[in-house]
Amino acid sequence: MEPRNLLVIMVDEHNPKMLGCAGHPLVQTPNLDALAARGTRFDRAYTNSPICVPARASFATGRYVHDIGYWDNAIAYDGRVKGWGHHLQDAGVCVESIGKLHYRLDEDPTGFDRRHLPMHIKDGVGMIHMSVRKQFPDFTPPPRKKDGGLASIVFGAGRGESEYTRYDRKVAELSCEWLIDAAVREEPWVLFVSFVTPHYPLMAPAEFFDLYDVDAMPMPKLDHRTDFQHHPWFAGYVADQAREDASDEQHRVAAAGYLGLCSFSDAMVGQVLQTLESVGGFGNTRVIYTSDHGDNAGARGMWGKSNHYEEASGIPLIVAGADVPSGKLCHTPVTLVDVHPSVIDATAAENPDVGSLPGCSLFALAMDEEDPERIAFSEYHASKSPSGSFMIRKGRYKYIYYVGFAPELFDLESDPEEIHDLSDDPLYVDILRDYEAILRTMIDPEEVDRRANAAQKELVERAGGPEAVFANLVTAKSYTPVPDAIDAELRGDAVD
Repeated sequence: MEPRNLLVIMVDEHNPKMLGCAGHPLVQTPNLDALAARGTRFDRAYTNSPICVPARASFATGRYVHDIGYWDNAIAYDGRVKGWGHHLQDAGVCVESIGKLHYRLDEDPTGFDRRHLPMHIKDGVGMIHMSVRKQFPDFTPPPRKKDGGLASIVFGAGRGESEYTRYDRKVAELSCEWLIDAAVREEPWVLFVSFVTPHYPLMAPAEFFDLYDVDAMPMPKLDHRTDFQHHPWFAGYVADQAREDASDEQHRVAAAGYLGLCSFSDAMVGQVLQTLESVGGFGNTRVIYTSDHGDNAGARGMWGKSNHYEEASGIPLIVAGADVPSGKLCHTPVTLVDVHPSVIDATAAENPDVGSLPGCSLFALAMDEEDPERIAFSEYHASKSPSGSFMIRKGRYKYIYYVGFAPELFDLESDPEEIHDLSDDPLYVDILRDYEAILRTMIDPEEVDRRANAAQKELVERAGGPEAVFANLVTAKSYTPVPDAIDAELRGDAVD
């Protein structure tokens, strides 16, 4: 039977190291391990921006952030740039979404026939404080509380349900119902299923949190007890972390909470995959599993994302189903922009511009000979960053360029944990020069940094300036909540 359907599953903030099939010694992810065994796993997969909204805009359009201008979590995808969903609609292919989109507004034409349980940036505005960077030299953001900001990830960790786990249970339930209904359809379809976990808060339901012994949790690498010195670019970001404020016990609880959420999201994905298999869908359906970005999970004393180290910029990426090599581990570097041509490849849709996009079909890459010299590119322009940062992964090396700061260079074959920065080693002068030249053939990093800051400054000024933006954080949820009506339904509350 010819493959004709496509199931795209995305979770939020899944560190690519936290998979059983990736060799993690503790995490339990049996469903994703089984998916990797029946398909192809890419072990050099990256987000195009290590923060939610820009990453999802690249995912939707197949274009880099600097090309489309969705810079941070307050400048969200609105359909202005045509994405793979639009091409499916043009071709008459059924395309729907269930779960988190993190786009601007539900009424925007973002390329889905129907959107079930959609979650977007708050009020179509989002986290404007993340747009405040170096554009206002006379403004100093208020100091965080001891347990506030990113530090709340550690202080808020533990056993229990959150609005996000309740939401994800509903996403899984509705996705299973959708697949059962789709089994009797004659026309091809594409379904995008998007979960929030393992994104913080690190509250894992008891049956998943209790899979992990808190006392046995190892402290993360280069934690606050070591003499590790952060690159100067991180000064503002590290100041917002728990680090010395939290006890070792609290860090271990957070680690167990994150692993528990990885197992929880694995179980939700498993429900969807088991339903697909029960209706015979694997015979004519391909599957893509990925995440919008990773999570530091305590490495270098940091939680959250927002950098280009492997934990945060790396993502899990598995393709499976009809005509996909099984049990294969592919070392070709890939990113989220490769999803767009993959969708076109897997369906009857056409995109006359696909050849001009930077991506390549993941299904074709899985079938082809490996190309470890392929370039994976990522960039970051959001919260706490003093300037833009840009990453290139090519071959054994990862190169990180910080506008206005010294670069970093890592040999990921001999140093997969990125402990030793080689940028000051005279033996690597030629490598540094070559990788910067590659970057500059793709972009002018200083010009991109200027454009990002200008767009963000304009946005903040329209909101009343940085003082007004930060004052509003006191009275409003600044993160992305489950829509009120949906959260009330999940709680069983009455909705007017």
